Amino acid sequence: MVLTPRLPTHTTSFSTQPTHPSAVEANEAIRALVDSRKGMDWTPVEVAEYEVLLIEWAAATQGIGSGVIEAA
Repeated sequence: MVLTPRLPTHTTSFSTQPTHPSAVEANEAIRALVDSRKGMDWTPVEVAEYEVLLIEWAAATQGIGSGVIEAA
């Protein structure tokens, strides 16, 4: 089966960089972590750090603010 993505029927402009400062910081931290582990297995601690950064980024892009202190 071949899946073909649907193109939107309307044009939408997407920014390549989040506009909220904390979203930018979280995005940069995510990129740095991923780049530092390129081609290597991740430790459980790194996976948890990545999950926390994703939560922070998502909260910042939605304008909720971080509030994430530690991973469970």
